[in-house]
Amino acid sequence: MIDAEKITILNNDWITFIFRFHKSDTFRQLIPMMILIGAYSGAICYFEINYFKLKENSHVKNISILHTTVGFVLSLLLAYRTNTAYDRWWEGRKLWGSLVNNSRNLAIKLAAILESESDKNYFKKVIPGYASILAKHLSNEEVGKVLFEGLDLEIDQNKHKPNQVAKMIYSKINDLYKSNKISGNQLIIINSEIQSFTDVCGACERIKNTPIPYSYSAFIKKFIFFYVMTLPFGYVFSLGYYIIPVVVFIFYVLASLELIAEEIEDPFGGDENDLPTAKIASNIKKHVEEIL
Repeated sequence: MIDAEKITILNNDWITFIFRFHKSDTFRQLIPMMILIGAYSGAICYFEINYFKLKENSHVKNISILHTTVGFVLSLLLAYRTNTAYDRWWEGRKLWGSLVNNSRNLAIKLAAILESESDKNYFKKVIPGYASILAKHLSNEEVGKVLFEGLDLEIDQNKHKPNQVAKMIYSKINDLYKSNKISGNQLIIINSEIQSFTDVCGACERIKNTPIPYSYSAFIKKFIFFYVMTLPFGYVFSLGYYIIPVVVFIFYVLASLELIAEEIEDPFGGDENDLPTAKIASNIKKHVEEIL
């Protein structure tokens, strides 16, 4: 049972959450368009009531029936659009979760297998380095030698950056095998984690390089625009000038859903709602260093 103090805290959090406009909130982005639509709705309302005298025209009043039908279709489209975008975001999160687990598993196995501190130090830097470079690679940021401080390794900016690090890891593992520091059975044991790095990279690139078709997104934007623009014609008779805040609110809800879907469909960018890949890579670094 929740006591009165907890209820007060929850209520305060709700109030703060509702009336605080975070920089990722769509409200700020839509303010100019909302003002324009409010002015447009007011103008349509004024001319219909005072000049065109369309209130008695039953055909115009029946436009509201069309809006009800079209609104249902639009809601289905937006639901599909939002679910598709969220699936891409969640798949990206699961891929980075598997990268975290595989990095830990590889570090744990190498910590038990390797005896040389220099070999452990090598992997202590290269394993987190893969996650850091992958995060920058997916967000199109430049990477350099700074990620491998203490190791004389360089990243060629003109080549696939994560593949270069994966190749370094495989090369080091092969050298350890040739020098009998790890056995053939141990090589098989750690191979799945090393291979998973490239698998995660490829899956993330598939999400990033295969956006939702532009024509589909453009169609929904146009659909929302024309739907909202025709709302004042049908509902001005029943709502009068109250149609202004109603139309603005409807536009805010529909356009916000489209903006959110557009933002999270590419989860590897730098937007507020994108995946915190840099933070995840930092956690991988911390955990691998603790293990090794």
